[in-house]
Amino acid sequence: MRTAAGALVALVLSGFTALLLHGTYEFEGPVVLTLTYNHGLHAGDVLILLGWVVAIVAVVLLVRRPSR
Repeated sequence: MRTAAGALVALVLSGFTALLLHGTYEFEGPVVLTLTYNHGLHAGDVLILLGWVVAIVAVVLLVRRPSR
């Protein structure tokens, strides 16, 4: 049950992250990595990805935590 809940949380987090990465914002920052001629990774996207990594690591640690 805990694994299914963790997978659901990871899926929702990933969905929100994808929405944030695909959005257009006034202060995106400079392009850090060019992916195609009209798409790239902006400085603001790096913070979003770091937050996603921290959240996924937290979910994994909670799912792998031994039962009481």
